[in-house]
Amino acid sequence: MASDRLACRECHFVNHGDAQSCKLCGSSSLTEDWAGYVVVTHPEQSEIADEMNVTEPGSYALKVR
Repeated sequence: MASDRLACRECHFVNHGDAQSCKLCGSSSLTEDWAGYVVVTHPEQSEIADEMNVTEPGSYALKVR
């Protein structure tokens, strides 16, 4: 994936720019090594968001290494 997008190893949120920590959960465990993503706009109405334990709108990596 593009180096300007880092996925959080904790919550899978995709952070843009030169983030030092996750903008969603605050973890500093970010990686460029991730694959696939889903954009969640209405987590309260999404079965995928429910499966992924996502409660906030945003982009999330499907697989984080």
